[in-house]
Amino acid sequence: MEEAVRFSSGKLELAGVLHTPDGAGNENLPCFAVLHGFGSNKDATNVRGPVKMLNEWGYAAFRFDMRGCGESDGEFGRVICQEQVEDTRAAVDFLQKRPEIDPGRVALLGSSFGAAVAIYTGGVDERVAAVISSGGWGHGERKFRRQHPTEEGWMRFTQMLEEGRRHRERTGESLMVGRYDIVPMPAHLQTHLSQNSVVNFPSEVAQSMYNFCAEDVVAQIAPRPLLLLHSSDDSITPTEQSIALFEKAGMPTDLHLFAETDHFMFSEDNVRVREIVKSWLDRFLPVREDA
Repeated sequence: MEEAVRFSSGKLELAGVLHTPDGAGNENLPCFAVLHGFGSNKDATNVRGPVKMLNEWGYAAFRFDMRGCGESDGEFGRVICQEQVEDTRAAVDFLQKRPEIDPGRVALLGSSFGAAVAIYTGGVDERVAAVISSGGWGHGERKFRRQHPTEEGWMRFTQMLEEGRRHRERTGESLMVGRYDIVPMPAHLQTHLSQNSVVNFPSEVAQSMYNFCAEDVVAQIAPRPLLLLHSSDDSITPTEQSIALFEKAGMPTDLHLFAETDHFMFSEDNVRVREIVKSWLDRFLPVREDA
């Protein structure tokens, strides 16, 4: 069952789709809000993949467009980290009011940028029952340093940030920058981007990512469960980001590294990833509370 909805985040309306398992009826279902990645949208394969997987296991799942993305309100491409946290908390508000959802078992699953937002939201919002992070990051500056590893590349990136600030001061408008100037991506992975993904962003987006630090709040998720998934050789987000999050997190937190996947692991329908997620859910957030 799919239901297209619109819900409020502040003064904006966001677009989402609620998926409930076939034959679920009006049960008190556990539900995951599935968060898309950087400048992506709710139709991305690494959003639809987890939604389908969760539905097969009996969970409700909610995919939605962050502000400035897909069909949601907001300036297209303006994806500021803390504003995405606000949007995620608004999604929790919406889901807790749905009659088929158990308000005490609303959880978050995010990939990449969405994983960082999921972790941060879980750290600052006690209503979040659990968090699953795939290829996420916890420290914006360290992430960018590894994504722009040469002296020349780092200088070019930091000069872009500075020029963005100066351009805003001079003109009152945003300097637009390309997505691969912010987050480099190998050509063979660019095919994973969903249609209508953002190509150019205001430079303030990169600055917000640079300043964003989910590491600061990850320990506050405990004693609620956290699952960190990462490719052991990630072509986009440095693997060390999830390792550092694990070191700072409270318990129960699990970290799994996968040698056979790359950044978009939920697009690959990897059997081992599915098995680990299913086992973790059975332990920490089973479909039936008496399971």
